[in-house]
Amino acid sequence: MKPLRQNPLWTVILFFVLGATLYWSFIASDRFVSRANVVLLSAQISKPDVGLSAILRGMSNNDLLILRDFMRSTDMLARLQTELDLRAHYSNSDIDWFSRLSAPDVPTETFHRYVLKRLSIEFDEYAQVLRISAQAYDPGMAQRIVALLLEAGEEHMNVMGHRLAEEQVHFIEKQVEVLHQRMLEDSERMLSYQNEHGLVSPTETVGSLSGVIAKLEGELAGLQARKAALSVSQSERAPEMMKLDSEIKGMREQIATERARLARASGDALNRLAAEYELLRLQYEFSNELYSSAVTALENTRVEAARALKQVSVLQTPTLPEYSTQPRRLYNITVFAILAALTGIILQLLLAIIRDHKD
Repeated sequence: MKPLRQNPLWTVILFFVLGATLYWSFIASDRFVSRANVVLLSAQISKPDVGLSAILRGMSNNDLLILRDFMRSTDMLARLQTELDLRAHYSNSDIDWFSRLSAPDVPTETFHRYVLKRLSIEFDEYAQVLRISAQAYDPGMAQRIVALLLEAGEEHMNVMGHRLAEEQVHFIEKQVEVLHQRMLEDSERMLSYQNEHGLVSPTETVGSLSGVIAKLEGELAGLQARKAALSVSQSERAPEMMKLDSEIKGMREQIATERARLARASGDALNRLAAEYELLRLQYEFSNELYSSAVTALENTRVEAARALKQVSVLQTPTLPEYSTQPRRLYNITVFAILAALTGIILQLLLAIIRDHKD
């Protein structure tokens, strides 16, 4: 005892070590730890191979980090409090004074800091796994905390994924309706034009007339060649020459009539009808292609919306602890004793230096 009296510093340190030993050996309340390991998976649904670029982002490892941050948030804390009443559990008077929550009605910030000390939610980058553990003063409560973390986390991730998916689907559905109505209007306009002019396809009619004119011009060229050949041996007043002149004249009149029918200047000219009809047809085909692309995009977006659903795949279900693993009594006592001894040595050296300077 005499050496201790001569070294009051070590007396104080020994007193603290004995106090810590007594606390962690007999007073500190047992804490039970429930653990779970999870990954996030999305539905593996094949999507159509179309030219539409991906509307929704695919999953990434950041999803697990987002899930971790949500589990550590005050929103998650509020749900834990609502369903499990953690304030009452952690402030129970049966828990030792140093370990328990000071009061059930502490501010949210204080309560949040306390709960975070009882939760461990870490992302294993190598295994791409989220490792979750919760400490409570009852085995069942520890397991329920982890189970609720998993349930609420999965709901939160699905809400996030659905929000963007629903907005995209809603937008494309509106576009599909607009394009469908536009296609119907263009189709009705084209049919009305056909009925008004009594032509199924003015373009084909123009092609047919052009063929007739080409045939007539070929026949006219043949007649002119015969006339040129006969003019060598016969006069212009010869009966056969006069007959050829009459046929050539009639052929030219027929060609002029067909050409006038094809391209006369009035509003009912077939070339104008064909041009107007072709414009209506192209407009209808364009509207139809836009509508088809929009329908394909809608189906693709719905598939992506299903892929956006995330499921918390549990690699290890929340365990029900059979014995307490916290606090680590022997470890805490050993570490405290070592730190106390180091502190005593440092303080003793400082005191020795001070005494040397005084001397």
